[in-house]
Amino acid sequence: MSRIGRKIIPVPSNVIVTVGEGNLVTVKGPKATLTQKLPAEMLLKQENGTITVARPSEEKQHKALHGLTRSLLANMVTGVSTGFTRTLDINGVGYRATKAGRDLNLALGFSHPVMVVAPAGIEFTTPTGTQIVVSGADKQLVGEIAANIRGLRPPEPYLGKGIKYSDERIRRKAGKSGKTGKGGKK
Repeated sequence: MSRIGRKIIPVPSNVIVTVGEGNLVTVKGPKATLTQKLPAEMLLKQENGTITVARPSEEKQHKALHGLTRSLLANMVTGVSTGFTRTLDINGVGYRATKAGRDLNLALGFSHPVMVVAPAGIEFTTPTGTQIVVSGADKQLVGEIAANIRGLRPPEPYLGKGIKYSDERIRRKAGKSGKTGKGGKK
């Protein structure tokens, strides 16, 4: 039996979960309203402020969908009640981030500034000029936007310049080892 799929999802009192036809789930909370179509064959049971996910059979496909469905539903409940954040750090001389309205303006060593437009449900904050916080209710969208920002200038292994996640460790490489004379011989 799936260890993740068996876990009960507690629903806070300020969150309303409605399960429609074909497992179309709508979760309303103080932060946002999320709607997602979950696999139709999974059985969703709602009682006493909790939700349980069950699978109809022991088929390989149902076993695979069991934990996935539970995780997606739990992320929706967490997202509308507390939200998700992803923090990025910028390293490099002259590299910085500023907020322009809802959007993000990045100076990353290119000949032009890079603008990142905030989609609906995503909010950018810049506590310092070298830190970006991406926050929102949809965990998948927060992670995707953070990965897109990191992809604009990934950290390089020699000097560590670029954009990295705050909890990411960059494996550093040594530069050239020794000085050689003319002709490449020592």
